[in-house]
Amino acid sequence: MSDRFDTGVPHSARVWNYWLGGTDNFAVDREVGDRFATLYPDITVVARSSRAFLKRSVTFLAREAGIRQFLDVGTGMPTAEHTHQVAQAVAPEARIAYVDNDPLVLEHARALLTGTREGATEYIDADLRDPAAIVAAAGRTTLDLSKPTALILMNILGHVSDLDDAVAIVRDLMGALPPGSYLITADGTNVIDGPAFEEAIGVWNANAPLAYHLRRPEELARFLDGLQVVEPGLVPCSRWRPGPDAPAGRDVDEFGAVAYRG
Repeated sequence: MSDRFDTGVPHSARVWNYWLGGTDNFAVDREVGDRFATLYPDITVVARSSRAFLKRSVTFLAREAGIRQFLDVGTGMPTAEHTHQVAQAVAPEARIAYVDNDPLVLEHARALLTGTREGATEYIDADLRDPAAIVAAAGRTTLDLSKPTALILMNILGHVSDLDDAVAIVRDLMGALPPGSYLITADGTNVIDGPAFEEAIGVWNANAPLAYHLRRPEELARFLDGLQVVEPGLVPCSRWRPGPDAPAGRDVDEFGAVAYRG
């Protein structure tokens, strides 16, 4: 195993994996995850709602929009129903480029994730703050970026402290994709359970090397500037096109949207 990571420092991808019921995490991740959940028990609901939104939105793009390429940035630890599994279940020829810069995520992903023979699945070591490097690596290894591609930014833009910088990252990544490309995005908000969620985020920010910033829905909407937003718009993740068999549940503080470049 690589010595590039510190198992004594919590990492958001591994804590998120823990909240989703995964096993690819360390004691420090579970400790911080439990402290967070004590203050904000609905974080596990947020995590599962987020994953369900990802599944529905990827299925929509593969089945209804005909998208066959996915660029998933800040993907986190491999778990069930990851982007490539969902997309390739609809279209076996789908091609997926995952991007992360956590060495443990990369090692596990490259060892465990395999796609269909008809398609392609690749993990790229790159940083969200370097859109040009992401685009270059994805186009070189996995994707044909002259064709419509879905960019996925799930729970990652909150790690960029300055909103203008986060908006610029989205603009640069989407600007490198051709017309007909889509954006799937979701991040934490502070409008439903604001005080409790803010207190729990404070615990995270005091213990982890990379802070996370909750944002109001109108701030998250800036990531959609210049794009055509798919109905029902930017909404709590549980409200984005739920199926008829979706369990009833109250809204939680994560808003998601799908939009496309016309």
